[in-house]
Amino acid sequence: MKKFTSNELRNAWLDFYKAKGHAVIPAASLIGDGTTGVMFNVAGMQPLMPYLLGKEHPMGKRLCNVQGCVRTVDIDSVGDATHFTFFEMMGNWSLGDYFKKEKTAWTFELLTEVFGFDKDKICSTVFEGNASAPRDEETASYLKALGIKEENIFYLDKSNNWWELEGTVGTPCGPDNEWFYPRHENPCCDKCDVECDCGRYVEIGNDVYMQYKKLDGGKYEELEHKNVDTGFGLDRLLLFLNGLDDGYKTDLFQGAIAHLQEVSGKTYGENDSDTKAMRIIADHTRTAVMLIGDVNGILPSNTGAGYILRRLLRRAIRYCKNLCIAATEMCEVAKVFIEKVYFEAYPLLVEKEAYILDEITKEIKKFEVTLAGGMKEFDKIVGGMERKNQFMSQKDPAYVPETEISGKQAFRLYDTFGYPLELTIELASERGLTVDENGFNEAFKAHQELSKAQAQAAKGGLVEHSAATTNLHSATHLLNYALKKVLNDETIQQKGSNITPERLRFDFNFSRPLTLEEIKAIEDVVNGEIAKASPVVCEEMTVEEARKAGAVGVFGDRYGEVVKVYTIGASKEICGGPHADNTKDLGKFRIAKEQSSSAGVRRIKAVLE
Repeated sequence: MKKFTSNELRNAWLDFYKAKGHAVIPAASLIGDGTTGVMFNVAGMQPLMPYLLGKEHPMGKRLCNVQGCVRTVDIDSVGDATHFTFFEMMGNWSLGDYFKKEKTAWTFELLTEVFGFDKDKICSTVFEGNASAPRDEETASYLKALGIKEENIFYLDKSNNWWELEGTVGTPCGPDNEWFYPRHENPCCDKCDVECDCGRYVEIGNDVYMQYKKLDGGKYEELEHKNVDTGFGLDRLLLFLNGLDDGYKTDLFQGAIAHLQEVSGKTYGENDSDTKAMRIIADHTRTAVMLIGDVNGILPSNTGAGYILRRLLRRAIRYCKNLCIAATEMCEVAKVFIEKVYFEAYPLLVEKEAYILDEITKEIKKFEVTLAGGMKEFDKIVGGMERKNQFMSQKDPAYVPETEISGKQAFRLYDTFGYPLELTIELASERGLTVDENGFNEAFKAHQELSKAQAQAAKGGLVEHSAATTNLHSATHLLNYALKKVLNDETIQQKGSNITPERLRFDFNFSRPLTLEEIKAIEDVVNGEIAKASPVVCEEMTVEEARKAGAVGVFGDRYGEVVKVYTIGASKEICGGPHADNTKDLGKFRIAKEQSSSAGVRRIKAVLE
């Protein structure tokens, strides 16, 4: 196998598929837009779903890219050698163009000629068939014709080699073809193959063949236009190609780990506890950089995606203490990722570097305060238990003292004071106590479900989609336009938005408080646009077309290819909607409050009367 740096691997992937007639499409935002039911982009194909479902893509039928993804379902697993919260997925797609014959040949060519895999060791799995869809002998025949040994082709069931959207009807679906390669030549038993749990075989990537349409009753019919969806994990493949068994030893993490070793005086890999701490700090800091520095960047908060970001940062801060280093060293780790690792692939991070570092620093300072506050709460909990135990023991000699902190109390420490469960367990152990972990998990699950529901409902900053919030959303666009006009500053951008049926809240970058005269002028501009009774117009166009049309947006390389542009009076802005039909529906606009939100960011609260 050939060795690659991360940049070389990205470029090798894109160059290979460009040579096969694929257009390189920009990566989409990491932040979910509310249409997919997830907070973050979790797969390379996720932003392309409308086109896989039949919509025509403006850049053609052959596409490829490298898409950043964030998965947080197993945050607590980060700390081992293979788990990451941010990762990159290398993908390519055929939208009704080529299919199995071309794709198997190209994947085989990529693996053998570009990456240097031995064709005699490549293994592949295909769909074994069931009552609803036939065995995928077609793919198997192409694999054999390419030179893959028959004994290295495995037929697996629907749970392994089939892709579809659960709970849907009328959507594309079909078998997938997964590619495996052995880590070493030492089988654990006579039947050590791709189905073995020993870890000898690594899944390199997969090609999904969307050849069926899903019908009612678990039935399928052939699609006229068939799609291919390919996904290869960059982080995993980078590790494998370089002969490593630890993802934190690739060039993606080498600089971050080197800095943590230098400031802590400890050696990575020498001590399990220190090694785990370095991995967590490096991984969580990297993901925080990506989320804050995203084109639709978020900030730490107590709900939704911002809650996950806060959890990542605070878990990293906690492990800085384990390494006995200042939490501010996370900013130095962040610099490594921005300046030395991702500056080429993600240039927006360089533009936003000062902003990213400032927000990480703010969260560090906040958490250091909450850590102190949490200790007071923890001591209060333990003190209450001790007083109760003492009183009850005096009253009843047979009384069994309480020694467990309840799950509800542990979750309050987590949710209110940012205490990770492991910190509460550690502190409890020092006092001879335990923690009800099941109770904590139940409380945490309930919070997650609520947070997810809020995130799904928060598209465009709206808490819910009613006539009142829709009108306020349209007023927000007019407010954004009025701010630029009255303050004569085209650099003003939205930094946050929250809309309830009662009011809108709009955060924007500006260095000083607004004067009463400016506030009145802004109100007049908005009400002037409302009075024009202009119809609200929505158009779909490419990012470049939106730019040329003068639409407001933080232009970068991470928008989707096609965006919605809403024209509301004099405002023209990229947005996902929903909006009023006509500005006359909005009523009278009034600014109720103008205040500071954070350093360099002002906040306006306004109502429609």
